Amino acid sequence: MNDNNNTLKAFLAMAKPTQMLWALQDKVSEDWVVLDSMAYENTEVMPLWSSAELAQQHCIEEWANYIPCAISLSDWFEFWIEDLNQDGVIVGVNWQDNDECLEMELADFTQALTAIESLK
Repeated sequence: MNDNNNTLKAFLAMAKPTQMLWALQDKVSEDWVVLDSMAYENTEVMPLWSSAELAQQHCIEEWANYIPCAISLSDWFEFWIEDLNQDGVIVGVNWQDNDECLEMELADFTQALTAIESLK
């Protein structure tokens, strides 16, 4: 569990100054990367990264046609939570690969994000 806490803490520390999350979006179809969870049966996970550079590292092989796209924290709270919740999608925090990924329930991840959101 300690590694999971460190992964989340590092993610939040990197996302706080930019107020951005990063996901991968297909250049043509504009679909987002969502894949089967390794930790939870019959569940999909959306990988998210705390920087464009970390996200870009995954634009290879099956994700070669994808590009990192920023999601502002305000957009996350306003639009994304409801849609992902309706679809039963969880979040992969600073996704590495299927064996090394912190997968979090949407509510837990969002609660952690509230601690770093700057009100403007």
